[in-house]
Amino acid sequence: MLFQVYGDTAVYQWIGWILVFCCLIGANELARRTKTGGVVAFLIVPAILTIYFITIYAAAAMGAEWALNNPTYVHMTSWFHYAKLYAATAGCIGFMALKYKWGKIGKSEWFKCFPFVIVAINILIAVVSDFESAIRAWGTTWVSTEGVTLYGGWHNVFNGVAGLINIACMTGWFGIYVSKKKQDMLWPDMTWVFIVAYDIWNFCYTYNCLPTHSWYCGLALLLAPTVANFFWNKGGWIQNRANTLAIWCMFAQVFPMFQDESKFAVQSVNNPNVNLTVSIIALVANVLALGYILYRAKKQHVNPWLQEVFKGTRDYEQAIARQKVAA
Repeated sequence: MLFQVYGDTAVYQWIGWILVFCCLIGANELARRTKTGGVVAFLIVPAILTIYFITIYAAAAMGAEWALNNPTYVHMTSWFHYAKLYAATAGCIGFMALKYKWGKIGKSEWFKCFPFVIVAINILIAVVSDFESAIRAWGTTWVSTEGVTLYGGWHNVFNGVAGLINIACMTGWFGIYVSKKKQDMLWPDMTWVFIVAYDIWNFCYTYNCLPTHSWYCGLALLLAPTVANFFWNKGGWIQNRANTLAIWCMFAQVFPMFQDESKFAVQSVNNPNVNLTVSIIALVANVLALGYILYRAKKQHVNPWLQEVFKGTRDYEQAIARQKVAA
């Protein structure tokens, strides 16, 4: 088993997973379908939370007991959590600018590469975190600022390399479109080839570096946007992913005890041999994905990053059929 889901709390752990999965899907639908929903979720709420975070840290610096004992201050001190929260939120805002054609930037052709840039940044944040574990504790363990025991070793290196390869698996950087109802920013060339490779890599990252959170952010959080893309929002995976990631990060930052110490908390087995196995799978999956992309690019005589390589595939055609055609 990958996780410690058994015993008296197993029912709560499964209920927690189902709730997180369903709530993320629901929250994504609310945020993507209307401009108001997106503005509230990714502009107003983050602004309020930023004030909340600054207040906590300022009060803690002055020795205020309520701040020093605040769950966010005690349990969510890692640089990684804040980096992911604001990088994901920046992605959501940028995607809305493209979707609603906000200002000159939202209408410009060059800004269509923004989704690639922000996703690459998000991947690099995780890659750095994987390499950090390898450097801090090669062949042994280290304890993070949040009190989590992490192993360092080849599994971090393999998955870090898989993340770098995953960046190269993003094709058709400028192939960004808007859906007919303006509900979605579409990236048709981001097909199941990238999505599966990304999901395996990202699950492995959470498993390596977030063992106390991986049950939720490594499974429920990854599956929510993937299920939406495969069943009713074809071509909108990257928007789904950014939305659900930002929403989850906000929740986890404010209510960390849900994952850390409640009946819903789940630990991974945190075994370096299991981590190594998962990391090898992630590396192989991404090597295969990149190999297939380069094969298609060579066959079609196109640059896979500046041009779309999955035209003619079922995923691509279903997504592009949702495109809003200019009058």
